[in-house]
Amino acid sequence: MRLLFVVQRYGARVAGGAELCCREYATRLASRGHHVEVLTSCAVSYVDWANEFPEGRHELDGVVVNRLPVACPRDHDLFGPLHARVLGGRPTPLYLQREWMRQQGPYVPELPRWLEREADTFDAVVFFTYLYYTTWAGLPVAAAQAPTVLHPTAHDEPPIHLPLFDYLFRHATGLGYLTEEEGEFVERRFRLRRPSAVLGIGMDLDATGAEERFRREHGLGDRPYVVFVGRVDPHKGAVELADMFRAYKARNPGPLALVVVGEPVWPLEPHPDIVVTGFVDESVKRDALDGAIALLQPSYFESFSMVVTEAWVQGKPVLGQRRNDVVFGQLRRSGGGIPYTGFAEFECALDMVLGDAALRERLGKNGRAYVERRYRWDDVLDRYERFLGHISRSGMPARAVDPAASSVS
Repeated sequence: MRLLFVVQRYGARVAGGAELCCREYATRLASRGHHVEVLTSCAVSYVDWANEFPEGRHELDGVVVNRLPVACPRDHDLFGPLHARVLGGRPTPLYLQREWMRQQGPYVPELPRWLEREADTFDAVVFFTYLYYTTWAGLPVAAAQAPTVLHPTAHDEPPIHLPLFDYLFRHATGLGYLTEEEGEFVERRFRLRRPSAVLGIGMDLDATGAEERFRREHGLGDRPYVVFVGRVDPHKGAVELADMFRAYKARNPGPLALVVVGEPVWPLEPHPDIVVTGFVDESVKRDALDGAIALLQPSYFESFSMVVTEAWVQGKPVLGQRRNDVVFGQLRRSGGGIPYTGFAEFECALDMVLGDAALRERLGKNGRAYVERRYRWDDVLDRYERFLGHISRSGMPARAVDPAASSVS
């Protein structure tokens, strides 16, 4: 098949679960003999969308990457108040929601024109994710010319309830979900009748880390530690987690450390027992997981949470946010961790895994077995190829109605 993936950012320097999922799918499908191209921006950071990659067409790991420039970086003085108004809970006119989307970015005005020229040369055009301009502006154009797949990577957050997105989802020929919970949520929200599949994200079951190297490079010595991996961002629960860990250490003095691995979008208050590494590559992330007692996943907003399954590959238990339906569903199905809500349950769950080596081993083994059953890459790619084949044969959906002329009163 000839496949085109459209995503807001792409490349080894890009930190983000949806972007990594897209890159893994694209690279691995190319290695199976498909002709795979990517259409994306020149940006690395979603904070400002500044152009950092060179514009143009080049090859990366067997995939042809087409990069278009962002017309202008995000203007935070403009976007901040607009974001607060549009997502503040009160209805706003559709023209303001559209301006919010342009400011949300990455604003790549050449992207719809590129798709208008090229989309019909592909068997399927695949979009990641629902939230950004590249999908909002690109999917309606591509859907008029080729079968399309939307991977929403959606969860119950304020933007997805905007009327702006009501017609967008109806342009997709098919919908690819990462978990059952994501699919259930999207179908409740949009009441769609479209071909869909729960595909998941594959895992490399042979991935291992080097604990000693990580400890040496980050001055941990022989201290026990738990680890958070992800964007250091209030929306990912990182700030709340750091606050709860400080409270835990005040009540439970000792050598335990929290290691925070990820892109530092938000500064954390310094603490002697919190080690912040910043953004690291995949091998260092595996090293960090290898030495950890447990992974902490505090995020309220996830559509899959790759780091949870990555921790299970290495046999590590997970303490996860109970209010996150996706994380709780993965914990419940796998038996690979302990959910918590609030500080009291967090403290109790952490005490349990710290104090019981047999429990840690059992949870880690359960998680590893769950990944082996559901997320071997060959199995995931087999499912994906069948789904893409079905979508490419099924043609295009009826054109959705764009409510551009209406307003939300």
